[in-house]
Amino acid sequence: MRGARLRIVHAFSRPADLDPMIHGTLARAEQRAHDRSPGLEIARTVVSGETLTVLRSESRHAVLTVVGGRGRGGFGELLLGSTVVQLAAHGHGPLMVVRGRPAPEGPVLLAVDGSPAGAAAADFAFAEAALRGAPLVAMHVWNTWSEPTPYEGPADPLHVVVDLDRLRERHRRLLAEAVAPWRDARPRVAVELRLERARVRHALLDASREAQLVVAGARGHGGFTGMLLGSVSQALLYHAGCPVAVVRGRE
Repeated sequence: MRGARLRIVHAFSRPADLDPMIHGTLARAEQRAHDRSPGLEIARTVVSGETLTVLRSESRHAVLTVVGGRGRGGFGELLLGSTVVQLAAHGHGPLMVVRGRPAPEGPVLLAVDGSPAGAAAADFAFAEAALRGAPLVAMHVWNTWSEPTPYEGPADPLHVVVDLDRLRERHRRLLAEAVAPWRDARPRVAVELRLERARVRHALLDASREAQLVVAGARGHGGFTGMLLGSVSQALLYHAGCPVAVVRGRE
């Protein structure tokens, strides 16, 4: 879809790992790619180095880095946590993690939170929907638990009255404004704005089961400054029902 070359990379950290079986695995991967897209330009390489270091370096020169959601052996989730999450947080450019069962006719699902990283995610999601000829669902989930509550001192009332209508309208505007620039730039992409009051991760995971791809920013609002990958993005990487693209904000 992108008119790009495909580069298949295997990293090894010990010379003992470099054996004919690895080259056979790469050759089979290349053949599967050729069968899927005849005429696609493909290169494959084996690189000496620690996996995360090699993939970070390779991602500098890629329009998209693609990895599987499971690793080798019975420790797939451990490998996901130690490699993919770190690559999503520290790599370069968008990262796509292939997991779950994508709905072929489903939309591209964009997780909207109004953050700077969310703007880069929106740019990627609209471009992806245009490439796939798919509709786009821009989803923003809100709840009263995550709303900041001002603290005026010990005299504050124990119970704070929340104006739900005002909150809902504020989040509706956030969703509309976050999507507007890309909606105007790509008028051929069919867009649905979906606003839900629910638990953020649960709602997005449920929606991902009906999507062909879910796109999220690497950082959201709140959390710790040193935490380069938001909790929602991590939840999607582990549990989404379809492939996940994590997009870092442009520093």
